[in-house]
Amino acid sequence: MSEENHGEISWGDFEKVVIVAGTVIRVEPFPEARKPAWKVWVDFGPYGERKTSAQIATLYGTDDLVGRQIVGVINFPEKQIGPFRSQFLLTGFPTEAGVVVTAIERPVPNGTRLA
Repeated sequence: MSEENHGEISWGDFEKVVIVAGTVIRVEPFPEARKPAWKVWVDFGPYGERKTSAQIATLYGTDDLVGRQIVGVINFPEKQIGPFRSQFLLTGFPTEAGVVVTAIERPVPNGTRLA
């Protein structure tokens, strides 16, 4: 989609979205999910530990994720996904092969906000 289809936002609009770095501390299978997914727990430093369901299992195994820094949106309302309660959005880019997790080039403190 082109930019004009989404409309322009203000800096204030962008500041409302809390996008922060966190480190994956635990990953578990999510067999009840409709598409291949993991249950993922992340340490967001001052924002605490939060969990989510992420449809990234086609490209990432548990060993690829535990200890990895990810980018999450932490101020969406919690969402019930089957028997699991998701507390943040793990960001990534959809491709034909699966979702590619948003990468952080160098380590930053957990809870560092995207600017």
